[in-house]
Amino acid sequence: MTTAMLKVAFATSDRVTVDQHFGASVGFAIHAIDGERARLVEVAEFPEESMDGNEGKLADKIAALGGCAAVYCLAVGGSAVRQLLAAGVQPIRVDDELGIETLLDGLRRAVREGGVVWVDRALKRDADTSRFDRMAEEGWQE
Repeated sequence: MTTAMLKVAFATSDRVTVDQHFGASVGFAIHAIDGERARLVEVAEFPEESMDGNEGKLADKIAALGGCAAVYCLAVGGSAVRQLLAAGVQPIRVDDELGIETLLDGLRRAVREGGVVWVDRALKRDADTSRFDRMAEEGWQE
């Protein structure tokens, strides 16, 4: 079994379907995923807002995604994309409402088998961070 782990968020109103625009999302279901399992680890909820271009609402939503490799949503604006990428979160837009379980199946496969660029990049980044953390714990110095 692989020890690689990703945290991924889904913009959702019902915790079952990706059915929300990132900026106007009323909630994120955040799952921890490895090659074998996925489990819901957190639900972030927000007051319902109009899609009025209010940039201030993005900060709280991006902050709620701390530690996430990606967020799936129906739509995401350019400003949000830039801010998400700067925070290390890959925005992924789905064309139609899609079941979270279906997406989780594909993500488990991607963690196991590789071949999905953003997943491979996130796992490599986490592995590099873990390696340096272990070196620091062992008292490694330059």
